[in-house]
Amino acid sequence: MIQDLFTYSENFNPEDLVLEHARARGVEVGANDISVGTGVFLQQLAHLLSAQSVVEVGTGSGVGSLYLLRGMIDSGTLTSIDDEIEHARIAKMAFYEAEIEAARFRLITNPAMDVLSKLTDRAYDLVILRHDPIDLTYTIDEAHRILRSGGVLIIDSFFGGGKVPDPAQRDPKTIALREAGKRIKTNRDHWQSSLLPVGDGLLIATKL
Repeated sequence: MIQDLFTYSENFNPEDLVLEHARARGVEVGANDISVGTGVFLQQLAHLLSAQSVVEVGTGSGVGSLYLLRGMIDSGTLTSIDDEIEHARIAKMAFYEAEIEAARFRLITNPAMDVLSKLTDRAYDLVILRHDPIDLTYTIDEAHRILRSGGVLIIDSFFGGGKVPDPAQRDPKTIALREAGKRIKTNRDHWQSSLLPVGDGLLIATKL
């Protein structure tokens, strides 16, 4: 029953051909893209925030980027970071199919740690982290710096393939995710947090 409810929720808003094509290209190159339910949630969140400036760490095939751009205001700009040149290439194809104007996005192919440190303080409405969780301590601190008050941080795939809730799982990535959740949850002076069972888990933290 639980799996049926999850499947129903994830597929409540089916993807159009642009998203399907982008996702298929991602499968071909081994990109790790967000689930359909996660994409719909991010689009809704960007809309609720009237997001104008968004940072996405982990471009993948551009599926997540498309959802975000559809939720942002028309003049909004997405900065998407990925150290794989191939990901940027196929993301541009997705944006072209979706008729997204070039002025609305920046695709940066450099390590996230190098790029985040150069972004402006308190200038962003939403930051989404979808990359190697080993760097999460650094990226959480940088996200707090660049987010405006009331801005939102999202850590996608927070369940780590179901490993994070299992205390017997002690590999470095699982431990890093677990520690990131604890770091945000206990820092109540800086974050208001919640956890949603969407996709592979979304940790949501609002900057206070």
